[in-house]
Amino acid sequence: MLPELKKETRFADLLIIGGEVFYKDLGGKPNTYLKTILHDAECPVVVVPEEYEYPEKIVLAYDGSESSVYAIKQFSYLFPVLSHKKTVLVYADENDKIEFPDQDYLEELAARHYPDLAFFKLETNPYRGVKEWLEGRKATLLVSGSYGRSGFSQLFRKSFINDLILEHKIPVFVTHV
Repeated sequence: MLPELKKETRFADLLIIGGEVFYKDLGGKPNTYLKTILHDAECPVVVVPEEYEYPEKIVLAYDGSESSVYAIKQFSYLFPVLSHKKTVLVYADENDKIEFPDQDYLEELAARHYPDLAFFKLETNPYRGVKEWLEGRKATLLVSGSYGRSGFSQLFRKSFINDLILEHKIPVFVTHV
């Protein structure tokens, strides 16, 4: 990441980037620059497709990590108007016996920031399931944590977020602790 851009993100509330520019002529793979920006940005990032519908629904991706909870909070602080839209908190785990981790705490936090909130548990592979569940949902914005700053590069190898950015269908809000 350019040192100037990194410094700018330190003092910024939000960085908005167009996702399609980063995929042009790359055979559908995120380039190093996009990965670096998402990893090194010191503020939340929204990757926006060139054409999208204004979000009428917010999807909060929750995996029980501190990063996913941080993203849920940061989004509500930065976009209080959007946090009053219809919101679905989605949790997915391959083990269908596991319920929402820390559900009582999560409900208490989310109730303060998302008045029109529903909880939804996908009982499927978390990486494929969320992506498949989101397909065809127009006017949606996805909120996601980075799943650990040091492992952020893994986000593009085995996560649904890379596919969502690549398909240019919905905006994706990503932040890390």
